Amino acid sequence: MTTHPETIHEDHQEQHVGALVAQLSNDVSRLVRDELQLAKAELKDKGKEAGIGIGLFGGAGTVAVYGVGALVAAAILGLAAAVPAWLSALIVALVLFAVAGVAALLGKRHVGHATPPLPEHAVEGVHEDLEALKGHQPEGKVSA
Repeated sequence: MTTHPETIHEDHQEQHVGALVAQLSNDVSRLVRDELQLAKAELKDKGKEAGIGIGLFGGAGTVAVYGVGALVAAAILGLAAAVPAWLSALIVALVLFAVAGVAALLGKRHVGHATPPLPEHAVEGVHEDLEALKGHQPEGKVSA
């Protein structure tokens, strides 16, 4: 049995191509793993920075609350120069409760506008798209 040089050359090329495909597969797998590791490290660093930032915002909010308390005390003491101290504290407390009540009512109104928490216009648009795909015309709509 004799082997032709062309057959040996083709077998060698197929082995070479097979090795290249295997190497490519390994390289792509390694590249994807390396990219995932890089993304994981980057997200860890960003999460750490976000945590520090959130902590600083929380600290700033706490200090601001103490500042508002000091302003309330100053308002009470300033008003105490004109009326008895107990009455100035009562007046400032009533003003604060009135401001809180207005803020609560406005907040309730905004929450009412936000419920239900569904993107109603987007859902309606999807229903219209589905009806159009089915070949139906939505009510009140005229095709152009």
